[in-house]
Amino acid sequence: MSGYNPYQNLLNTLDEAAKTLGYEQNDYEVLRHPERELTVSLPIRMDNGQIEVFTGYRTQHSTILGPAKGGLRFHPDSDENEVRALAGWMTIKNAIARLPYGGGKGGIKVDPKTLSPREQERLTRAFVRAIRPIIGVEQDVPAPDVGTNPQIMAWFADEYSALEGKWTPGVVTGKPLQVGGSLGRNEATGRGCMFTLKSYLSKKGKNLSDITLAVQGFGNVGSVGSLLMHREGVKIVAIGDVNGCFYNPNGLDIEAAYQYANANGRSLAGYTESGMSTISMEELLALDVDVLFMAALENQLNAQNMEKVRAKVILEGANGPTTNDADKYFFANGIDVLPDVLTNGGGVVVSYYEWVQNKAGLYWSEAEVNDKLEKNMKMSFDEVWETQEQYKTYPRLAAYMTALRRLTETRNLKGFIG
Repeated sequence: MSGYNPYQNLLNTLDEAAKTLGYEQNDYEVLRHPERELTVSLPIRMDNGQIEVFTGYRTQHSTILGPAKGGLRFHPDSDENEVRALAGWMTIKNAIARLPYGGGKGGIKVDPKTLSPREQERLTRAFVRAIRPIIGVEQDVPAPDVGTNPQIMAWFADEYSALEGKWTPGVVTGKPLQVGGSLGRNEATGRGCMFTLKSYLSKKGKNLSDITLAVQGFGNVGSVGSLLMHREGVKIVAIGDVNGCFYNPNGLDIEAAYQYANANGRSLAGYTESGMSTISMEELLALDVDVLFMAALENQLNAQNMEKVRAKVILEGANGPTTNDADKYFFANGIDVLPDVLTNGGGVVVSYYEWVQNKAGLYWSEAEVNDKLEKNMKMSFDEVWETQEQYKTYPRLAAYMTALRRLTETRNLKGFIG
């Protein structure tokens, strides 16, 4: 959508949350401005010998609650506004989950599919060197995001450790197990989405096996979340990514789709199964299903298509898929939005567990990690739900209010100098 600014989207909700809580602007003005932003140029020698210069960003929105924490994405549309918004959302997300983290985010303006593995490694290492002054185990801890993966996190940790002169795995999370990763981390965001939906359905007297669901986006969050919910009895009638959308009113074979996508670079291009038909992305978003699982990118549900949505619930696996206009339209029309800052927090929760394990040198079983994650997601959901019920407002605003109270209370206790 031309002119869309995701950071302004965040500020609009933050301002509304403060107003609903009765805060003055002085009470939270600090949260309207990122603490630190760094833009870097990354010259890389490509495999053909040519030099190309890529632009990278790292934003630390807030460190009120602890070190900045948030992913690093490789995407051709990455820019200052996107990274700033993502960092702000991480601040809110970490506060809701009661993690001792602030919000940070990074991005490199590149399509990773155009790079060879060696070029991706050079780009990652160059980025680490460029942002080295503002990152660290107790300062800013990146993680995987769109277009990045555990291998990139391994290169990140290795480069940082070389600069430090000692192995420092806790500087980044989402790593492979062999280099200090945590069991359960790869599935954490999708699993957290399932736990949030389960908590919501429990409030409505329903089970996962009672619902139909359509999925936009079939990367890590969409594919893992879909697989886990499918195994719990959810009927998934549609899945789709930029390469195609597929529909079967009787339910798709998600086990087969998951295996296919993971064997083909997390792409559904060329996928086939008996009984399915091909539909457009617009048709997928307008399906008459119980739940629409948004697991692609931001700004997917907006003023241009919100009136076509027929789902009863929107489950946000991606960051920022719903604009302010759409949020208010859905609330007015009885469509519940389970917001990103609550729903997709499983990734950063288990990233925190990975960070703790790295610092302690003591590692937990996958069952222990998943059990801790479920308890955290339920706690977060219940607290946001209580705020929503108390103020009779829409879920995203309740989530922001929950976070804003914690952030302002902590800031006031720490005090101001100046």
